[in-house]
Amino acid sequence: MGKKNVEVGDEVLNKQVIFKDYVTGSPKESDFHITTTTTKLQVPQGSNAVLVKNLYLSCDPVMQFQMRKMEDPLSGYIYYVPGSPINGFGVAKVLDSGHAEFSAGDLVWGTTSWEEYSLIQNPEQLKKIHHTDVPLTHYTGLLGMPGITAYAAIYEVGVPKKGECVFISAASGAVGQIAGQFAKLLGCYVVGSAGDLDAALKRCCPEGIDFYLDHVGGKMLDAVLLNMKLHGRIAICGMISQYNLDEPELLRNVMLLALKRLTVKGFTHRDHHHLYPKILELVLPYIRDKKIFYVEDIVEGLENGPAALVGLFTGRNFGKQILALPPQ
Repeated sequence: MGKKNVEVGDEVLNKQVIFKDYVTGSPKESDFHITTTTTKLQVPQGSNAVLVKNLYLSCDPVMQFQMRKMEDPLSGYIYYVPGSPINGFGVAKVLDSGHAEFSAGDLVWGTTSWEEYSLIQNPEQLKKIHHTDVPLTHYTGLLGMPGITAYAAIYEVGVPKKGECVFISAASGAVGQIAGQFAKLLGCYVVGSAGDLDAALKRCCPEGIDFYLDHVGGKMLDAVLLNMKLHGRIAICGMISQYNLDEPELLRNVMLLALKRLTVKGFTHRDHHHLYPKILELVLPYIRDKKIFYVEDIVEGLENGPAALVGLFTGRNFGKQILALPPQ
């Protein structure tokens, strides 16, 4: 006999990735465990929540922040609670809804929990997926939070011009690979790195760097400062080299910010979600015409989630790290 399809109202097993306790230093697979509970596939009566079947979960470096016990929590970040499932961006299918804007069968992306089924209490943060002629996995990256970050970096923060030299660190990652292609489409000379320092920068950018998109910080940022042009621009949206250190590395070349009259701006995707319709308008035709390519590293099954997440910090992945869950 074939497996019976689940229906609204059924009691089902719900596999989850549970966060054990606050993490200091580098996260390890042992900081999580897999458990299975039971859940009823139904939104409680009177609730405006949405019940979803998770399809793809996004592994993002920022999740390391959410594992820390913060004495002074940063605004806008949701920190993990020991003994509860971790959460992050994902793609899901709506099974039941108490919210007027969502119906059973809708595909959505937004923040969800690392489990088979999630009851999302704040569905206002979800975005409905209307374009399904492109891979659904892209809504964890190119058409999701990393895409918003890359778009903001190039079109709103750095605004590089045709012919300028653009340098992007962590260029094979979820944001870097898109930002580099955006800059290339604008006619820029683009250099991407996954670890090169001063000598390589001088070789690849002999006339200096006009715009640097930083995801790495530390020694990489120090080397870039030596190679920036006068009046160059730096946009910082991450510093993955610093996330797991007890004490951040000191910048030795910081005086060059003044001597080279550099402009430095920090940003995250959080201030740019209102641009999402413009991003879709720009990116969807490029995807369909194969003018933008997006590398994805897909791992199957929740039980492999901790290894996939931890692998972000050891260079195990190449491209956007995604966790695929079995369909219903």
